[in-house]
Amino acid sequence: MITREQIPTVLDRPVCDAEGNKIGDAKHVFLDNATGRPEWVSVETGMFGTSESFVPIKDATVVEGRLQVPYAKDKVKDAPNVDVDSGGHLSGDEEQRLYEHYGIAWDEAWHQANQPGEAGWAHASATERTGRTGGTGISDRAADVDEAMTRSEERMRVGTEQQEVGRARLRKYVVTEEVQQTVPVRHEEVRIEREPITDANRDEALSGPEISEAEHEVTLYAERPVVETEAVPVERVRLGTEEHVEEETVRGQVRKERVEADTPDRDTRH
Repeated sequence: MITREQIPTVLDRPVCDAEGNKIGDAKHVFLDNATGRPEWVSVETGMFGTSESFVPIKDATVVEGRLQVPYAKDKVKDAPNVDVDSGGHLSGDEEQRLYEHYGIAWDEAWHQANQPGEAGWAHASATERTGRTGGTGISDRAADVDEAMTRSEERMRVGTEQQEVGRARLRKYVVTEEVQQTVPVRHEEVRIEREPITDANRDEALSGPEISEAEHEVTLYAERPVVETEAVPVERVRLGTEEHVEEETVRGQVRKERVEADTPDRDTRH
């Protein structure tokens, strides 16, 4: 339950649904004429607050600086559109349509407001508007005393919201490439060496039979290329984001009230 003293703390503050999702910002709080208790809160929705929806405030709570209501975000946005009169009141028909939308029994609410000890239920004008300052709004008595006319005008408030525009991902895959590298290889070839008989080798030359058959075998060796691969880290790759600021012009329409005075002509007074 939100008290009248808490009204200034919830105006222009975020309004969230039961799951904590932001619905919009609290615009006005409406009081019950009979009990003086907060009954409804109007919530600005849409990208630039172009829509205003009504939601019951009876079971709302203030959580971490925001107003949390026990209704889903779509439920609030789909609430019937109502036109508040110049005195800041909801009509009985408008309030009944809102009660039906939120599943609140109109007859039960009427009887609760007319229980003994309470001031009763003002059926024709069930709620009284409370402005941004958290005051009690415009009463009939105040209207009789203050003869000034309030001129209002709309202000365009431009905000931003973050939305997803795309995704980037890193994907690693394997490709096979042909590489070429030149490497020196060695091999052995047979070479016949002949040497004449000298005093130095004469004894070895005469050590065998004079005439015989013989053979001698030599093993030849050659190198061949051997290819091996190993995995080595070469770099680290990651995705990062950088923020760029651009100027974008936003256009909209705002309404302003003009005050004109119809006064008697000066010549008619003489």
